[in-house]
Amino acid sequence: MTPRNTALWLPKPGAPFEVGPAPYTPPAAGEVVVRVRAVAVNPIDGIPGFLYRLALPWLSFPAVVGSDVAGEVVETGPAVTGLRRGDRVLGHAFGVDRSRNRPAEGAFQHYVVLMRHMVSPVPDALPFARAAVLPLALSTAATGLFQHDHLGLALPGADRGPGPDPGPGPGPADRGETVLVWGGSTSVGSNAIQLARNAGYRVVATASPHNFDHVRSLGAAHAVDRNSPTAVAELLELIGDGPLAGTLAIGAGSLRRTVPVAARAPGGGRIASAQPAVLTRLPGWLARRHGVRVSSIWGGTLKDNEVGPAVYTDFLPTALATGAYRAAPDAAVVGHGLAAVPDALRELKGGVRAKKLVVTL
Repeated sequence: MTPRNTALWLPKPGAPFEVGPAPYTPPAAGEVVVRVRAVAVNPIDGIPGFLYRLALPWLSFPAVVGSDVAGEVVETGPAVTGLRRGDRVLGHAFGVDRSRNRPAEGAFQHYVVLMRHMVSPVPDALPFARAAVLPLALSTAATGLFQHDHLGLALPGADRGPGPDPGPGPGPADRGETVLVWGGSTSVGSNAIQLARNAGYRVVATASPHNFDHVRSLGAAHAVDRNSPTAVAELLELIGDGPLAGTLAIGAGSLRRTVPVAARAPGGGRIASAQPAVLTRLPGWLARRHGVRVSSIWGGTLKDNEVGPAVYTDFLPTALATGAYRAAPDAAVVGHGLAAVPDALRELKGGVRAKKLVVTL
């Protein structure tokens, strides 16, 4: 019997969201269908109507948006291996991506189609609400760190983490290089710190002082106050003579502060920015005069290259199961049911710190 599906529809840019029936779409080759149990919200999900046309000009309407999913596999498509019905998973939904662009793949519904290689099993001890904080932030951080058109770092492969109870296994090899994460307490930053550490890099991060313990618990060797007038000098001193493998710049104003670091640190001439390309174009052009290359991350491109399966299929399942990787930042459950998602988006616009807003389904 075909399951009955319900979705949170966006009829057109700027229109109110509407809960209503949606088709159940069976999985094609390389796809799975997941019964969604929790979703997280992101700024792009609730942007004003005119910005949809700027940020996502290809998006067809009515649309089902949303990227962050956790739930249970209900059906697998042809050629899918490693997953079966009933498995608890998290996944990155790509309904708004240019190359996918269909409601069946938007997160905000009860049954969503996901690409198999962008799905990871999660351990029984990890609640769906916590698992849902990961996908988009994880993908954005991984894209910036590991894709060759960004920082091009070595991929993670450790089976234990840097925390006080790292668990069994040899852990990541020390590469003798540093990664700078500007905005370490953000969702993207929390994942970037862990990914870089699990790939063997030393991490220096910026955050507000009340989040220093948070970024250190994720593996950052040092934390610097992002608002300090001496932040650039402090970071250069902490990086020292060792190579700076690259910088992930997250948040408004991050390029202005990270370009001087990248220009002066040994080998540090690459910055991957989590800001939209339209906001990085001019700063990136100016940075070239200092020998710094700036690229702008689109968090969905890893699905089309080796980084996506390397992170979601090869690395994350074991890393979550062994404790080498943590679902961070913390989840704040703010409602239940699809009708609660618009309220969560309104709360998100008011600003949140070191947490991610989640709705259970």
